[in-house]
Amino acid sequence: MSNTPVQYPEELVIASRESLLAMWQAEHIQACLQTLYPNMRVRIEGMTTRGDQILDKTLSKIGGKGLFIKELEQALQEGRADLAVHSIKDVPMDLPQGFALAAITERANPFDAFVSNQYASLAEMPTDAVVGTASLRREAQIRAAFPHLQIKPLRGNVQTRLRKLDEGEYDAIILAAAGLDRLALHERIRTLLPPNESLPAVGQGALGIEIADTRTDLFDLLQPLNHAQTAACVLAERALARALGGSCQVPLAGFCTEENGILTLRGLVGQPDGSRTLTASAQAPVAYADALGRAVAKQLSEDGAQDIINALLTAS
Repeated sequence: MSNTPVQYPEELVIASRESLLAMWQAEHIQACLQTLYPNMRVRIEGMTTRGDQILDKTLSKIGGKGLFIKELEQALQEGRADLAVHSIKDVPMDLPQGFALAAITERANPFDAFVSNQYASLAEMPTDAVVGTASLRREAQIRAAFPHLQIKPLRGNVQTRLRKLDEGEYDAIILAAAGLDRLALHERIRTLLPPNESLPAVGQGALGIEIADTRTDLFDLLQPLNHAQTAACVLAERALARALGGSCQVPLAGFCTEENGILTLRGLVGQPDGSRTLTASAQAPVAYADALGRAVAKQLSEDGAQDIINALLTAS
């Protein structure tokens, strides 16, 4: 057995979008790495992605959330950066060839947050009150439960969305609670939407660390940041979405929890107008996370989810 010490790089470069939330995420991983490896320099390379530049169209119409990570992957491919930090919910279900998720961090608050200056909850809102969201997943679930409300698209970073609310463009907006918490904006949350009202997005609340798959030296280095319980739940959720061909063009949700080594996965597919919502759930041991995701996808598909998805993809 070799006693040769592992040789880690002297410097690591993290590629990050330049929004405040993305930079918080990158700085969080930077701090974790500097605690683990105090002799290593860790710096952040900020960059603007196409997803940040195109703000006048919904994500489902411009190519999906993958637009937020393509430039970061190019930096990894060209060796200008060693790793990239993403919100897992922004990461396509199938990574491009040549890339890998080396670690998934412990999940923060996974739920959606109701934010309003006038109302305490969706149930309190009057007919034709305007709710802003960029997510077809949220839109479908809100329309199904509260058909009297108007849903309007909402793009931009967290600060831009809050400003639009404060300027009166919307009566309420729905944001990921984790993002508000990370930006010390928790006081803006009027209430958290329970999963039976708004089932979260696949991977919501968790961060993923992406590397070029040729960088085998980084896998061991990043393993202390991998949270096994979160990783298993996210694996199940992503397997569900992958099996159904999920994308931003499809109102699809997946949320998995773990207790005593058993995963419970709930999945949802709906029509954007809320006219039809399909749900399914199942349980399995942690070791069968991927199979659990595929099993719940199969249930949904047999109930008609694939027909909904195919029709939406054909129409888009």
